[in-house]
Amino acid sequence: MRRHTVLVHRSLALCAALTLAASCGRGGTGDDDGRLPPAPTGTTAAAGSATSVHVMWNAVSANPRVRGYEVYLGTRKVTEVPGSEHMVDVTRLTPSTAYVFTVRARDAEGRLGPPGQAVRARTPAAVAADGTAPTRPGTARGRVVGSREVELSWSASTDDRAVVSYDVYQGSSKIHSVGAAQTATVVTGLRPGTAYAFTVRARDAADNVSAPGGTVRLTTPGSDDGRNTAPTAFRATSHRADGAYYLDLGWVPPRADGVITEYRIGLDGQAATSLVYGANAPRGKVSYSFYVGRDAGVTHRVRIRAKLPDGTWGGWSAERTVTTGAAGRSRP
Repeated sequence: MRRHTVLVHRSLALCAALTLAASCGRGGTGDDDGRLPPAPTGTTAAAGSATSVHVMWNAVSANPRVRGYEVYLGTRKVTEVPGSEHMVDVTRLTPSTAYVFTVRARDAEGRLGPPGQAVRARTPAAVAADGTAPTRPGTARGRVVGSREVELSWSASTDDRAVVSYDVYQGSSKIHSVGAAQTATVVTGLRPGTAYAFTVRARDAADNVSAPGGTVRLTTPGSDDGRNTAPTAFRATSHRADGAYYLDLGWVPPRADGVITEYRIGLDGQAATSLVYGANAPRGKVSYSFYVGRDAGVTHRVRIRAKLPDGTWGGWSAERTVTTGAAGRSRP
């Protein structure tokens, strides 16, 4: 028995040594381990209004990577989001109705994993001619949990009908949502070494939103110089149309825990314009052109930064120099 155990241990060690070249116990090479992506965990669902439910889940780690998530209402697929997103508002629902949601991950090879735990939410009754917003949440508090998450709490709001949910904002960006029964939450997906300013707003069944409660200012520990949050492959050229010159920009969005919906362009050291895409935000290569004048031979310096899903601004891209009317590509 002792000799058999030694042989097993040696076999396992040899198997571990060979995993870089091939899977132990079966054929095949490369990064694909042949397994389906695992079921998402930590799924929650909370009514956002009489006709919507906010569904959230934890990111799934898989090899190959997760390409997207499918959200199901009962057995029916209602929406799909890219792998960088871990929450969605399911809309066009019926008031006073109970719903069951599950989430499944799909990997880069197109394989669909098993559903996560089913979660339930009930939309409140519809209200007619309700123009009164809830009172603002009070007594806001917060504490840092780690380099990428914080815990927030607040006192409950009141409404002439009923509060349905609370929305958490970082700056002007909504980054989280919980049901009315919840007056505390943990916000994840943050950046180390970053200062945050959180506020909470209450929402009723008619989608009336309160004024923000008190601001909670917290700084996550660690360091983040912003280089990993900057757009990449940034380029700038110019073209002439109808007697005027335009700058043509192209870039790849930074990798982030969500979809990038807003960018800020810096031109010659000043903020030139902001781009807001909303629900139609591009997820691959992005391009944009804007007017810079009618004169040829004018040299401009241009760069771009993204507003991240946690509500903060990421790092600036590399700066490019481009001259109107000049041939060729931008210069670093």
